[in-house]
Amino acid sequence: MAERSPAEIARETFKLLSVKKLPPTPENYQTLYHEVAGTMAPAHFPFERLRLIAAALPAKNPGQQKQCGLLQSAINQRSWDGVQNALVGYAGFGMLSVAPSGNSGFGDSGFGLPAAPASAHSNPALTPEFMEQIARLIDNALPALGTDDPRFLEQARELLAFIRQPVPDLPRTKTMLANFTHRLSFTAEDQSEIKTALLQLLHLVFTNIGELCLDDQWLRGQIDALVVASTPPLSLRRLDDVQRRLVDVIAKQSEAKARALEAQTQMRQLLAAFVDRLSLMGESSGIYHSKIEECARQIEQVQTIEELGPVLQTALSATRSMALDTQNSRDQLQAMREKTAQAESEISKLHLELDRVSAQARHDPLTGALNRRGMDEAIQREIANAKRKGTPLCLALLDIDNFKKLNDDMGHEAGDEALTHLANITRESMRPQDTLARYGGEEFVIVLPDTLLELGVVALTRLQRELTKKFFLRENQKVMITFSAGVAQLATDESGSDCIKRADQAMYLAKRNGKNRVLAG
Repeated sequence: MAERSPAEIARETFKLLSVKKLPPTPENYQTLYHEVAGTMAPAHFPFERLRLIAAALPAKNPGQQKQCGLLQSAINQRSWDGVQNALVGYAGFGMLSVAPSGNSGFGDSGFGLPAAPASAHSNPALTPEFMEQIARLIDNALPALGTDDPRFLEQARELLAFIRQPVPDLPRTKTMLANFTHRLSFTAEDQSEIKTALLQLLHLVFTNIGELCLDDQWLRGQIDALVVASTPPLSLRRLDDVQRRLVDVIAKQSEAKARALEAQTQMRQLLAAFVDRLSLMGESSGIYHSKIEECARQIEQVQTIEELGPVLQTALSATRSMALDTQNSRDQLQAMREKTAQAESEISKLHLELDRVSAQARHDPLTGALNRRGMDEAIQREIANAKRKGTPLCLALLDIDNFKKLNDDMGHEAGDEALTHLANITRESMRPQDTLARYGGEEFVIVLPDTLLELGVVALTRLQRELTKKFFLRENQKVMITFSAGVAQLATDESGSDCIKRADQAMYLAKRNGKNRVLAG
């Protein structure tokens, strides 16, 4: 008789199930299949009974929960070896008893009492080294939680002393850890709320100072930088950068203030000298006029040419002295005016430098592009211009493809260099009226005034081509940088944030459609 195929055996098995009116369970099908095939059926596997047993097992700790999951998986796979391993592992975790409910309170020491003593070696995973790691974890977490709660700190010290014993009582350790974790959750929540409240207070202070200093652009730039730096998520790198820039601004302000005071002093000296010279010139002029009048009177009385000579000599001498005094006064005043003009020029240069440093508060320090604050101001300005002139405005949002992989493979320094490279190529490809801003992480926004949607897509596509021509070099290795982008044209009465959301949705679709694409939103 020819050997039947598995498909034929399966069809015959289904017929037998129908003829014998048996339920189509895996066990019945397996038995009839081997009967039709003429082979020996494997030993019976009590699937349903084992499932009931697994469901009835208590799972009072994470170890037992894990072993119950493994047992359920082994039953589903009908693996006797898996069932055996899961039960043996479950028995090991079952040696850790749970403290009675009556000892779950804080009590005199703040921790519950154990139900029964146990050895640190009851479970080979809970070694002294492991317990020491738990202690170090608690040590490292405590500084972040402050010192406002003495009771919490006392509990932490008691717990650390207990688990660092040579052979700690594991059930009691578990109870103490549970109580400590409960108290820890409240303390951590308090610290989080305190930080949030402090940040809100800082924002109120910064905003209020900014509103009070409308005409002081230098101070306004500092306030904007502080507001951005205190906006979650906080970053030590961002805080350090803002601190460095503010120190630079403060130094420039101090220098400008000193030069302004010096210029004011020089101006006062100039005015005082001018008044003095006017007074001296008035006195000299009065003496001169007196001498000239005396000479005129003497001239009227002379009888001979010989008598006229001394009188003329006196008049010439008085005129020469008056001219010399006038020249000296003019020279002194001119010198003081030049000195004051020089001081004003230096102050003007300091003001320009201070404007430049303060403007950095609106720029991303890594790429030189505008930050979120600068971007919002630029978008509002361009929206106002577009509405006033009736011209189109496009916003493009681009995101570097596979940036996380670049960071993971080549390091965060390479990632920063890649962001800078993209920003530089973008600035080279943009028009003078376009604006580049770093939106966050590896995302950038390009503001394209007087640009229709189709032309915005063309501009971003052209930028993609430029990136393929100008490679990013990292340790003499060429790295291809691509991005996905979405472009949206500002609609009537639409806000800038809503337009960016549409561009973001288009960028997301570009990512989903294979990356390195530009789609219109």
